[in-house]
Amino acid sequence: MQTPSFSSSWILLPVRRWFVVLSLLVALLLNFLPNVPWLWMPDWVALVVIFWGIREPRLVGMGWAFLLGLAMDVADASVLGQHALAYVLAAYGATTLSRRVLWFPLLQQALHVLPLLLLVQLVQLCVRAMPGLAFPGWTYFAGPFVGAALWLPLTFLLLLPQHQPVDRDANRPI
Repeated sequence: MQTPSFSSSWILLPVRRWFVVLSLLVALLLNFLPNVPWLWMPDWVALVVIFWGIREPRLVGMGWAFLLGLAMDVADASVLGQHALAYVLAAYGATTLSRRVLWFPLLQQALHVLPLLLLVQLVQLCVRAMPGLAFPGWTYFAGPFVGAALWLPLTFLLLLPQHQPVDRDANRPI
């Protein structure tokens, strides 16, 4: 029995919309968890929006990013539009880079995702600094590095329902 390879050249089944919506909602619920003691936790919504923005740019784009960002702003009781602006910029970057990123193996894809995750944190930091809030420290930027490190298992989990069965028919070449 073969184990599936998760490279970009693997032929996948079409993505189901309900699975994309479910993954976005699970990411939103993960962001709702209290993570004050763990500053290194990644921004799950940003990570999943970037993933689907790269994999399915026509399905998940700036509209989803904006709505999820507003939900995060309300949940965090932060400046309204802080997360929304950051997620929209990340979704724009993901859809812009989607064709380029998919040519690379997963480890190099993580290196492309890291600047997008850092952009999310930097935009949120700049919006927080406008009213005069203090700098949270350099550990604030640990989450994007953890998110980039989680790119491989996240890709495995989110692409698992799209993989074709391993058994092949000898009469069909595909």
